[in-house]
Amino acid sequence: QVQLVESGGGLVQAGGSLRLSCVASGSIFSINAMGWYRRTPGKQRELVAAITSRGSTNYADSVKGRFTISRENAKNTVYLQMNSLKPEDTAVYYCNAACFTTTLQTKDYWGQGTQVTVSS
Repeated sequence: QVQLVESGGGLVQAGGSLRLSCVASGSIFSINAMGWYRRTPGKQRELVAAITSRGSTNYADSVKGRFTISRENAKNTVYLQMNSLKPEDTAVYYCNAACFTTTLQTKDYWGQGTQVTVSS
């Protein structure tokens, strides 16, 4: 079993910054891609940013230049630095990890979500 635990969400004023963290633990042999998704009421969950084990990154157009994803492979941890936050960034943010487990399974795992609220 694999668990993902997010932290770092909260309330911030427009123009401010937050840093999200996500730690994966459990029966992990290796982790391929890790990423952050977000969901707002009435909308589908969307990809915010993703990073491979080698450090290649991918961002949603709406966050390019403002958000930075990074990871520490030795700690099974992924971060999302969010700068110049806008009210439209308000959402529940979810961590995702594509894991190869010690039971030889490849599976996507999700965190429980952390709320980010940006006030205008």
